[in-house]
Amino acid sequence: MSKIRITVLFGGQSSEHEVSRISAQCVLENIDRSRFEIQTIGITKKGEWLKYEGDISLIGSGQWEEIARRQLRERKNAGLLSRYIENVPTLRALINYDDKDNSGETVDVVFPVLHGPNGEDGSVQGLLQLADVPYVGCNILASAAGMDKAFSKLVFANAGIPQADYIVVMRSEINEKIEDILGKVTEKFGWPCFVKPANAGSSVGVSKVKRPDDLMSALQYAAEYDAKILIEEFIKGREVECAVLGNDNPIASTVGEILPSNEFYDYNAKYIDGKSVTIIPADIEPSIMEQVREYAVKAFKALGCSGLSRVDFFVEESGRVVLNEINTMPGFTDISMYSKLWEASGIPYTELITRLIELALENYRQKTRSYERK
Repeated sequence: MSKIRITVLFGGQSSEHEVSRISAQCVLENIDRSRFEIQTIGITKKGEWLKYEGDISLIGSGQWEEIARRQLRERKNAGLLSRYIENVPTLRALINYDDKDNSGETVDVVFPVLHGPNGEDGSVQGLLQLADVPYVGCNILASAAGMDKAFSKLVFANAGIPQADYIVVMRSEINEKIEDILGKVTEKFGWPCFVKPANAGSSVGVSKVKRPDDLMSALQYAAEYDAKILIEEFIKGREVECAVLGNDNPIASTVGEILPSNEFYDYNAKYIDGKSVTIIPADIEPSIMEQVREYAVKAFKALGCSGLSRVDFFVEESGRVVLNEINTMPGFTDISMYSKLWEASGIPYTELITRLIELALENYRQKTRSYERK
């Protein structure tokens, strides 16, 4: 039986570029090579799409890029047809699997290991859909809605899932309406509160604001990453996470708890200092664990997700479960919760990758059936 041809996309034009590289390296190190034939395409911070045929251990560090550029020059000098143009990918760049012999073989599945805007937000998913290529993860709508925390809050509220109260502020309003914003925060939920970009992940641009005098700087910091900003009620509780896997009939993993090394689970605590502790399964009451798992699946379905998502919650001292956010392409690093939660639930990393690819093909077949009827 011939191998399934997989293209792994990594990097991207977002503040999570580095996290994506590390995630992709972990995926490539653990994918079942007996079943899958792999090619890798990296997206630089400037938006260039470069095919990479080198040592996968150099992806995480960023050294891959120089090698990929050299390989591209060599292909051009050898007179091979390059299917990659600077800055903008052609659809054929994704569809064609091997430009060495110009055979025209097409890729079977794309695994976009991309985090944040311009990768996890529906943009790349739209490109792949136009190219008529199956891909791992959520569709355009779910990806876009999941990335926009303000929009996803509307969806989750409609589904009846408890959340923190919040205020939406636009970048253009910060300077002109700061007094009004301060008044709203004080009246609605007070201090401390959290300020975060509506469209970002990995806790990039997030601040915990303890007093009114610090709100302006926190808003300006978040505005560096997005034009839409959320100010959220502070929820005092334990931070827990649940992984979801599937398409129409998704399943939830066990629940894990995060003990952050910093005051909250920020970018440094997640990826740099290595001091945060995860407890899997979380030491919580069975009834609370089931509530978390139920809400995780409910959020997944409400947003119309497919393939995978990780859903993050707070558990208050009273036992009330409060949804924090959903991640439609969660991290796949060796310290990421998504894979660790499934491993604790009986699905090892390599098998998890295989299941995600199978779910991508299943989802594509269902979509194709809809097209055929029209």
